[in-house]
Amino acid sequence: MPEKDLGKEMYDFMHELYPICRSITGNGVRQTLKIIKSHIPIEISEVSSGTKVFDWTIPKEWDVSSAYIKNSKGEKIVDFKNSNLHLLNYSIPVKKKVSLAELRTHLHSLPDQPDVIPYLTSYYKEDWGFCITHRKYLELKEDTYEVFIDSKLSSGSMTYGELYIKGKTAEEVLFSCYVCHPSLCNDNLSGVVLLVFLAKSLLKKKNLKYSYRFIFIPETIGAIAWLSINEKNVGKIKHGLVATCVGDPGCSTYKKTRQANAIIDQAVVKVLIDSGKPYKILDFFPSGSDERQFCSPGFNLPIGSLMRTPYGNFPEYHTSADDLNFVKPDALMDSLSKYLQTVYILENNLKYVNRNPKCEPQLGKRGLYNLIGGSKRSKISQTAMLWVLNFSDGSNSLLDISVRSNIDFPSIKDAADDLYKSGLLKVSSSN
Repeated sequence: MPEKDLGKEMYDFMHELYPICRSITGNGVRQTLKIIKSHIPIEISEVSSGTKVFDWTIPKEWDVSSAYIKNSKGEKIVDFKNSNLHLLNYSIPVKKKVSLAELRTHLHSLPDQPDVIPYLTSYYKEDWGFCITHRKYLELKEDTYEVFIDSKLSSGSMTYGELYIKGKTAEEVLFSCYVCHPSLCNDNLSGVVLLVFLAKSLLKKKNLKYSYRFIFIPETIGAIAWLSINEKNVGKIKHGLVATCVGDPGCSTYKKTRQANAIIDQAVVKVLIDSGKPYKILDFFPSGSDERQFCSPGFNLPIGSLMRTPYGNFPEYHTSADDLNFVKPDALMDSLSKYLQTVYILENNLKYVNRNPKCEPQLGKRGLYNLIGGSKRSKISQTAMLWVLNFSDGSNSLLDISVRSNIDFPSIKDAADDLYKSGLLKVSSSN
């Protein structure tokens, strides 16, 4: 499928998920996972409210049917049905009449962005509230207002989805995204969409070296719960990425693992360099998304985050402006392409040994040297062969050679394939 069409398909899938009111628990998450399951064969799990997961406890399940504010004329001045961001996420049920002064203590707006609705939550403190544009906030007049929130906090469960693609080895690559935000496109849905389409691609591939695990979890509590449940098996995870904020028009940004120089760090940075497009590299910091859980000192897993504009660094972040107009199909496709290129490096990053290490072997008699040619591509291929031969001593991987030579990884890999077929290389036992 052409990239343009695939980008549109990703965007259309986001459009389908956009209206759903999601939170860290509840039927919005289940509905989202059910739709995901119609695309890829995830397994859906439930973790009961009250379950201890390290220092945290799975909270009560929250669901909401409707919410609004009416003035004394019976006019709805704020309605959850118009935007699920209008309701403070996890608001307790309310049915009462209040003065403007009391109402204002439960209203949230952004004076610096008067035309957008903020996204706010109250997961672990029972409260209620509404989020409105600051312009609407300033228009409110002295009146008696009817507040109605038809929500339910009950002993239920937290829901998450998981897909495991078995490879030749039990060593795993983990891809994680979060499914807890309501109608927010870049911060939430872009990561979900990307991982669904990445999983679709990997499900079609045969003879994968690594096993791949995809998890669709509520942010923070979901990652903590998943790590608690799977603590005995996380040693299998050798590489990983958290996908978030991958659909905006900004340049790609990579946040490194806590280890700072893990293979996944080197692979992603190489992909960004070879892309020829602007990019940014950030050192690890202990805030942000779920990489902070995977990289907590008790686990210190090699998991980074490949995004575009980082969370909190675009004005649309956590507001109604993070909508379907903000994300771009070509940005989604570009992000997916970079994830696929990263997988390509991980899958093909072998170490070789030069079987003719004493001086340079004669490539021409083996048909490996273009004696006439002179095209730029053939020169790159020939140079790549010399680099691979010189550094294939069993200690350097193809990624190491690609980084050191400043030659793109596919060219180094192609050179190694040709040299292996000619008998000049053998696979190192240290792989």
